[in-house]
Amino acid sequence: MSGRLPCELFLVRYVPDPVKNEFVNIGVLLRPVSGDGSAGPELRLTRDWSRVRCIDPDADTEMLEAVETEMRQRLAGQEADLKPLMTVMEDSFSHLLQLTEPRGCLVEDLAAGMEEMMRLYVEPRREKRRAALTGRAALLRSMRTHFEQVRVWELMRRRIAASAYTQAGDPLKLDCGYRPNGRIRIFHAVSLDTDAELAKVLAFSAPALRAGVERVEHAELELTAIVEPLRGSSGDDPDDGERLARYGFGVETMEAQQIRVLTANDLGRVAETARQELRV
Repeated sequence: MSGRLPCELFLVRYVPDPVKNEFVNIGVLLRPVSGDGSAGPELRLTRDWSRVRCIDPDADTEMLEAVETEMRQRLAGQEADLKPLMTVMEDSFSHLLQLTEPRGCLVEDLAAGMEEMMRLYVEPRREKRRAALTGRAALLRSMRTHFEQVRVWELMRRRIAASAYTQAGDPLKLDCGYRPNGRIRIFHAVSLDTDAELAKVLAFSAPALRAGVERVEHAELELTAIVEPLRGSSGDDPDDGERLARYGFGVETMEAQQIRVLTANDLGRVAETARQELRV
């Protein structure tokens, strides 16, 4: 046990109605108490807002996700003082977010400890939920996970409004992107298994997006669709032919509009490129 890192554990709670005292644990804050200054506090919020929506169907989950970045920025370089974080929580959410009183814990290291505490207190059935994810949701989670592993997710723009480049009222939101060396790279998950129509939407939008990025950002747009790897025919499934044709149509439709099509198997290479270009 002597090699383990002593920490203080705080749970981040979402409290939609303080009077009823109903809450959901949505995140973990771990703060080392070794005092040697080798590591500062680490914060992580959940990626699954289903429990939040159970107690508050009108919860602004986009804002909850966006505030994680600001909370981490306030924690940067802080070893003991949590006042900057508390200020964000109070000013932005008017007590919708609360920190529990600290409790002591021992972890192997911060990364492993964060995984363990999230599993124990926030996402106790995460593996079961992850297995249930399909289609675009599964692709988007995989994309985020790979970018987080190389520490570039927080540096990227997320949920990029196409209307900034096309026209007012365009509802399309692109998943994420960044700008290296005068070029803008944007990535969007497109499930050809469950929502092949999105391939047509993205292909239709691509020319206007490309022209808008050049006009607004004075940069070249590289638009990438992340799709599932193509599953081969089983030989005994009557739907195989239609599925393969739909997959091929989606890929060809996007590539015809100069959209780069990669599969989830390519995400490790994509994330490593992002890490190098963002100099992390």
